[in-house]
Amino acid sequence: MTTSARTGRRTDAPEAADSRDLPDLPDLRGVGGTSAAGRAGSPRLTLFAALLGFVMIAVDASAVNVALPAVGRGLGGSTAGLQWIVDAYTLMFAALLLSAGAFSDRLGASRLYAGGAVAFTLSSVACGLAPSLGFLIGARLVQGSAAALMLPSSLALVRQAFPDAAVRARAIAQWTMAGAAATAVGPVLGGALTSAVSWRSIFFLNLPVGLAVLAAMRRTARSAQRPAPLDMPGQLTAVLGLGALTYGVISGGADGFGQPRAWASILLAVVSLTLFGVVEHRAKEPMLPLGLLRDRVVAVCLAIGFVVNAAYYGLIFVFGLFAQDILGRSAVGAGLVFMPTAVLCTITNLLSARAAARWGARTPVLLGQLGCAAGLLILLLVNGHTSALTLALLLLPLAGGLGFAVPSLTAMMLGGIAPERAGLAGGVLNSFRQTGGALAVAGFGALVAQHGGFVNGLHISLLIAVVLLAVTILATLALPRGR
Repeated sequence: MTTSARTGRRTDAPEAADSRDLPDLPDLRGVGGTSAAGRAGSPRLTLFAALLGFVMIAVDASAVNVALPAVGRGLGGSTAGLQWIVDAYTLMFAALLLSAGAFSDRLGASRLYAGGAVAFTLSSVACGLAPSLGFLIGARLVQGSAAALMLPSSLALVRQAFPDAAVRARAIAQWTMAGAAATAVGPVLGGALTSAVSWRSIFFLNLPVGLAVLAAMRRTARSAQRPAPLDMPGQLTAVLGLGALTYGVISGGADGFGQPRAWASILLAVVSLTLFGVVEHRAKEPMLPLGLLRDRVVAVCLAIGFVVNAAYYGLIFVFGLFAQDILGRSAVGAGLVFMPTAVLCTITNLLSARAAARWGARTPVLLGQLGCAAGLLILLLVNGHTSALTLALLLLPLAGGLGFAVPSLTAMMLGGIAPERAGLAGGVLNSFRQTGGALAVAGFGALVAQHGGFVNGLHISLLIAVVLLAVTILATLALPRGR
């Protein structure tokens, strides 16, 4: 087996499940592993550490939103200042994801993940102790940076711990299932903690979770390092480009895309990302081998990740506003509307892994997208008289489609990438997904705020998402059916 130095793709046939190396274990028990450094580790504990860290990140990101009014009462500050509690996290998370993936491969996924967990836990404590709004925003910047280090390296840990394709598909399904459930539970948990204790308890909750992650990491195999230069020009242009794009989207969503701050940031992003492409093309050891993006499977996976996140998270944001502004629900009540979607995502995540093992990853990715598209068309039935219960039921097909597609999409992306490039693959995929979600939140939010009315803007947003999904569905049909 060989690996292309320029693309990071395997040049032999796709790997096959080998029951002599790893037993067929739905609950992932009994699988042993040894790192390149020779330290034996437990893949099951590796998965637990990766999953628990992802849950910590997802809960924190979604729970803080409902606590903003309480933070304002405690620390003061304008509405714009309070919004930066969320935006500071998002900005650093999006800006550093791609670079974090490259660092994960070079420094070792286990080292970067543990370091990110330490930084996330300490910055969470700082958030909980924040004496002022400015201090809290600064701590959230660190939190977002730490989350960016953890996410791609957690995927790399799963990729390295489970070399068997079938077992790895189940592990990825459990990883995505945990993140989806945590995102849905976050607003409810955040509202409950804020009401019963304090908004600060949301951040202090990360202390025992972070310690549990670090304890589990002591029993995991140490990841191999890939000795290569860090490509600092590529790192800097990527961070600047992604950061400027995210800031431009945040500013445009808040103040309008016609404002100088928004379009100047987006222009800077275009220039920076163009320079990034030039730098990577000329670099001997590029952070992101451009040949990787020319691979058909990788390109389609990235496009699907972008569109699925745009469709789901953009519209979940809009329907969250709908539940509060149109239906008159509280923040916690709005969070409860999305609880059934978390249950369904849990079920379809697991079904996705089984379907991929039987028919290959392409089938659940395709069916999941079709489910998402059908769910979006069904949501056109929503109007100003729709009840919260009806809305919760109408959201189920969209959530089911997403839950069925994403685990196999991630497995398909990682399956053809050499293990030493797994961190980069996770960083690239999540960068595209994060960008798609951020652009959709800003764009769909602007549409529902227009004078045509909330419901009219909602329906336009749904139709845009359907068109985008139709494009990626056709692209998926062009992929090979191989397992």
